[in-house]
Formats: sequence, structure tokens, C-alpha cells
Amino acid sequence: MLSMNTASPSGLTASLKCRSYTMTRKPQPSLRVMCNSLNGSTIAYPASVPDAKRRETEKALVAERDPTRVLTLGERMRFGRLLKDRFAYKESFVVRSFEVGSNKAATMETMLNLILETSYNHAQSWGWAKEGEFPTLPSMDKYRLSWANYQMHVEMNKYPAWGDVVEIEHWCEAEGKIAGRFDYIIKLLSTNEVIGRATSKWVMINKDTHKPQKINKQVWDEYLAFCSKPSRLAFPEENDKNLKKIPKLNDPAQYSQLGLVPRRSDLNMNGHVNSVTCFSFLLESVPEDIINNYELGSITIDYRQHFQFDDSLDSYTSSEVERIALNGLSDCSCLLDFNPNDGKLRQFLHSLKLSRTGQETNRGRTTWRRH
Repeated sequence: MLSMNTASPSGLTASLKCRSYTMTRKPQPSLRVMCNSLNGSTIAYPASVPDAKRRETEKALVAERDPTRVLTLGERMRFGRLLKDRFAYKESFVVRSFEVGSNKAATMETMLNLILETSYNHAQSWGWAKEGEFPTLPSMDKYRLSWANYQMHVEMNKYPAWGDVVEIEHWCEAEGKIAGRFDYIIKLLSTNEVIGRATSKWVMINKDTHKPQKINKQVWDEYLAFCSKPSRLAFPEENDKNLKKIPKLNDPAQYSQLGLVPRRSDLNMNGHVNSVTCFSFLLESVPEDIINNYELGSITIDYRQHFQFDDSLDSYTSSEVERIALNGLSDCSCLLDFNPNDGKLRQFLHSLKLSRTGQETNRGRTTWRRH
């Protein structure tokens, strides 16, 4: 990425007097020209958009990158692009036959994989990626850091069918001062209908110790240079269900599936069991009646600890019971099993634990709607 400022002469103004008033035209803000080293495209926008720190950081990042890098065949074939503001990215995917279930619609596992793929490709479009590795900022390589997902929340209004084309928009946010937040909007490309939204939260871990590490100023400034300005969220904050803490599942759980063992094919490039497999294991203990008669509407997953392919895991599920006020009267309430619409909606809590120690690796919440 190459940046260049074209400044207007300071103090230059143009005045136009007309009868009883004077119209003063202020100097136009300078334009900041961004050149994408990947495809050579240029974009100009007011220099007031990024602050001085952002410009300084981006100049440092330019020096870290290879401006002569040639697009790979995979990058040329990819249906993805940075948007005009260069902080958001969109990519389109065709739903293939092996990505749908018996109902001929894409599964939640498929949507999770496409969401993560969009994130990685967005970072690649900035020139972060190294061959055979997950994308990282230049300073992350310097300090031996990598991203680790600690929470994912996805809501699907409906699922695309085999042959449908979905478009996923992705952008980055700061989550306080210690984490990154990646947001997504999922559309059917043929109708431009929003069919889903997602948000995920990520922390930095040390590649050598695999433990969370505080983000230092250099890394944080580099990350903020690529965050959306102004801030935007996939879910309105007041309706953000993933902000609701997932409670601990009480023993004994209503349903369980014991002795689940990951396969070697479930490992990602970091040697950890991938996050989509963790989600699949959580659902292994969902009762068959729910699987057959309900559709998964939303998921929230907390990632608490990595596990390896030779670990044995136990999956637990229980219905979540919540006090729901009737007619808005706090003194008139009843306990319902998330069944306010004659059984059309159900909600469950999930837990995944190591069989050997009982230590919890994942915690989840799912909502289901009747077919």
C-alpha cells in the first residue's frame, strides 16, 4: 500500500460578495491517495479521515510489505474486493453440494467456515498473509503473536440453498483495549437480502507458549489503522445477544454424548482443533427431536481452551430456563422453557469438557425455531 498527501496551499480562501451577504469558500481538504499494491487501483478521500497517528502507522506498514508482490492464481480467482473506504471487504461464495444438509440448505458449519474464510482473505488483501500461515500484522511476527478466537456469535434468518451465491461483508473493530472484534453481514447476492449477521472477538496469543498476551502499543496502533472509521456494528448494541453471558451448565446435564475424539483432519494450520469442529462437538448432545424438527437460528460459542486431536471430550446440553414477564408486568411472570410461541422456539446451553480432567474447553448457547 502506498500513501501520498496532496496538500492545498495554506491560507488560501475564495470570497464571493453578493448583495447583502458574503459567501466564503473554505479551502478544500487535501486528498489522501491510496494505491493498492495488489492490483494497482487508486482511491482518494479527505485527509481528515485518518488522524496523524494512522498516517504514521500506515507508512510504517508500507515499508514492511513487499510492493512488488505478484498476485497468486488463487487471489486472482477469488471473488473478493476491498470496498471504497478500504476498511471493509466483501466476498461472494457459491454454495456447493457437499456444504448442504439433507434439507438442501447450507449448514451452520458451512456458514462458520465461510465467515472465517472471509476474515482470512480480507487480511490477505491488505498484504498481511505469509504463504502457508494465518494472516498476521508485521509487528505480530516480530513479537511472535497470533490471533485466537475467544467468542463467536452468529444469527441466521434463513440458510442459502445449493447453488445460491452468498455475499459476506467483513470489517474490523476494537473491542476495548485488549481485543479485536470482527463483524459480518451475510446476504443473498441474487436478491440483496440480509440473511444473517455475525460477530467474533479475538485476542493475541504467544505462538511459543500458546497463552494470551497483552497487546503492546506498536501492535495495537497497527491494528487500529485497519479498523472501520467511524465505528459500526453488525448488531445494534442494545440487541446484541452475544453480550449476554453464557452461564455455567449445571450438573447433571439433561443430555450428553461422551468420548468424542477429534480426527487429524480437524486440525488447523496452528495444530489446534479448528473452531468449527468445537461447534460441531457441542451439538453432538442435542436431542434428536430438536435436530429433526427445528432449525438452528443462532449460536454463541465461548472458546476457553485449545485441545488436541488425541484428546477425548464429553458434550453436554440442557434446556435453558428463563423468567419471562407477561404483558410487561414484573409481578406476573412464569418459568418457561423458552417456549413462548407454542413450542416454536427453543433455547439450550452447551458445554464441552475434557473427559480425563473435566476441564471445560467450550461453552455455548443455541436457539432453535420449528420448521
